[in-house]
Amino acid sequence: MDVNHYKAFTGKGRRRRHTQMSEINVTPFVDVMLVLLIVFMVTAPLLTVGVPLDLPTTKATTVQGNDEPLVISVDAEGRIYLEDVVIEIENLVPKLRAVTGAKQDQRIFVRGDTNVNYGRVLAVMGEIHNAGFRRVAMVSAGPGRAATSGDKKDSKE
Repeated sequence: MDVNHYKAFTGKGRRRRHTQMSEINVTPFVDVMLVLLIVFMVTAPLLTVGVPLDLPTTKATTVQGNDEPLVISVDAEGRIYLEDVVIEIENLVPKLRAVTGAKQDQRIFVRGDTNVNYGRVLAVMGEIHNAGFRRVAMVSAGPGRAATSGDKKDSKE
């Protein structure tokens, strides 16, 4: 019997059966990416202004700007929202100054429901203007858009 045959039967001289894999398994990576995609698709619509309003339609064009504006909304019952938090008109200016760091050139969009009292919207705008904020704009649904839009699409300064 040959010595090489002897080693083959006894296991002495065999090479290792399990060699290291040199490939990257991308299946977990793809799974994580798909989960993240679904999470972002679900949360993206929630990132818009959360106060549902029936915005009036106008023929005004969109005001362009680089900075993200603060949004103040007045609903049909006359409640005032800073972004999506209810706030009293007396507390509006101190909160605006705290949020903006007293930056007077901060853009502020005022959204008023179609059914809200016009005087209420003007009172809010007057408070903002008297506080020294000069870049105040009103937001509408815009031409060709449904009046029930809850987002800030078109505005007029």
